[in-house]
Amino acid sequence: MESYKREFIAFLEGAGVLKFGDFTAKSGRKIPYFVNAGMIKTGDQITKMGEFYAKAYADKLGDKKTVLYGPAYKGISLSISAAVALSRKGLDLPFFFNRKEVKDHGEGGVFVGYVPQAGEEVVIIEDVITAGTAIRESMEILSHLQGVKVAATFIMVDRKEKGQTENGAMQEIEEQFGFPVYSVVDVYDIIEYLEEDPKNEENVTRIKNYLAVNGAKK
Repeated sequence: MESYKREFIAFLEGAGVLKFGDFTAKSGRKIPYFVNAGMIKTGDQITKMGEFYAKAYADKLGDKKTVLYGPAYKGISLSISAAVALSRKGLDLPFFFNRKEVKDHGEGGVFVGYVPQAGEEVVIIEDVITAGTAIRESMEILSHLQGVKVAATFIMVDRKEKGQTENGAMQEIEEQFGFPVYSVVDVYDIIEYLEEDPKNEENVTRIKNYLAVNGAKK
C-alpha cells in the first residue's frame, strides 16, 4: 500500500472519522464500519483533510480550473478545506455549497458562495458513496444550474459496494452521469491496513463478510 494511503487511514481513525461497529448508512444498509466527516472538528484536522483532497485533485485533474461544490452539510467544510489547500498549491478555485432550505429573503436562493456560470465545470466534494443516494441528490440540486457540467466527484473512501444493481455504486454513478468518481482510499485499503495488526481480526472478518453480501460484483 502506498504510504499516503496508510497515513490517510491512520488519520481518519485517529480523528474518529473512521469507526468500527454497527451502523446504518444513508442507503439504509447495516454496515460494520462508518466514515463520518462530521467528526472533523479542529482546525488542524480540517487542514489535513483538505490537503488529502487537494493531493487527489492534483493527481487526477492537475491544474484544471473548476468550481468546487460541497453538499450540505458535511461537504461544506470538505470543499472549503480543499479549496484552501489547492490555493496554497497555486490553484485558486471558487467554491459553493447548498442550503438545506431555500432562503426566501435577502439575496435568496439555494446556493451560498460562487454560483457557476454556463460553460463552467463543477467538482463535487463528498465524504463517501455507499449506494449513490447522496450523489443523485446533489445532481438533482445542480441540475438547476443551466449549462453547468459536473467534471468529477472526489470522496474519501470507496466502499466498493453494489449500488442499485450488482455493479459498484461508483461505477453506476459514472455510467449514469458520465463523470468519474475518485477516492483517496477504498475499503480494501482499509482491510489491508487493519490486517497489519492482529487485534483487528474481528473487524476484518466482519467487513469481509459484509462485502461478500453487499460488495460490488465488478
